[in-house]
Amino acid sequence: MKKFMNQPDTMLTESLQGFAAAHADLVTLQLEPNYLVRAKKAQNKVAVISGGGSGHEPLHSGLLGYGMLDAVCPGFVFTSPSPDQMLAAAEAVECGKGVLFIVKNYAGDVMNFEMAAEMLSCESATVLTSDDVAVENSTYTTGRRGVAGTVIVEKVVGSLAETGADLATCKALGDRVNRRTASMGVALTSCTVPAAGKPTFELGEQELEMGVGIHGEPGRRREAMRPADEIVADLVKAILHDLAPAAGSEILLLVNGFAATPLMELYLLYNSAARLLQSHGLIISRSLVGNYTTALDMAGASITVCLLDDEIKQHWDSPVHTAALRWGM
Repeated sequence: MKKFMNQPDTMLTESLQGFAAAHADLVTLQLEPNYLVRAKKAQNKVAVISGGGSGHEPLHSGLLGYGMLDAVCPGFVFTSPSPDQMLAAAEAVECGKGVLFIVKNYAGDVMNFEMAAEMLSCESATVLTSDDVAVENSTYTTGRRGVAGTVIVEKVVGSLAETGADLATCKALGDRVNRRTASMGVALTSCTVPAAGKPTFELGEQELEMGVGIHGEPGRRREAMRPADEIVADLVKAILHDLAPAAGSEILLLVNGFAATPLMELYLLYNSAARLLQSHGLIISRSLVGNYTTALDMAGASITVCLLDDEIKQHWDSPVHTAALRWGM
């Protein structure tokens, strides 16, 4: 294993320090416990907080800033942050209108965010993201996993919170976006956790893992490598089966890389998915392509479809200023 690191046990701290230094205009880092907050604390709004195991960057730290998150709690690689991180972060950014946690559906994340919410002295609520249609249960979850659709939930809810909307309204919109979003991924290689020093699983040179999770969890099946159009057809079929969109529906199409797949290939996947979705009578009115919910050094990608309505479009289009997403400012 070759990685740019000094020691596995200091890798996260050094990476967080580098991120905070590179984006000092946007974020401030606190250590022991580790959490990141906006450089300039927002006022008179619901505080939107997320987090999870590291290794999925730019999720979540890269989504911290105006129009999205107020605080982020990074756990160790593929490991849930602790309740004390979440509690400290919530107390640092709460400003009188309560705290909304956005939590991917992984057992450790759910349990620890629940513990933090119980210890908070202010009102709180949780949006649980569960957009992965690949499996109903996995090693890490009870029910569907939260994956790349989390980016859409955080953008839309973060925008609504900036308007001064109350906690219940922000939660309701987050839950609605999650219900209208479906994702599925495919891996061409495994990922290598630094502390382990070897791939999480083995894939042959001509094999792929269909429906893989963002921690390297097993997918629906292992199969022979095929042309991109055939792979995309399987991903899109599963998504459409889940969402059952009516012809004429407007959608947001997100093609997300797992970190080691070149943009040339991601745009090829977008082209294939767009043609297929349009052939089903769907209107792609918003799109995003790039590495947003990664899996360390995994080669692979996921496709996400979100069924849009006027309110979701409004908050997707609204100004955002973070390390990973910025427009309209």
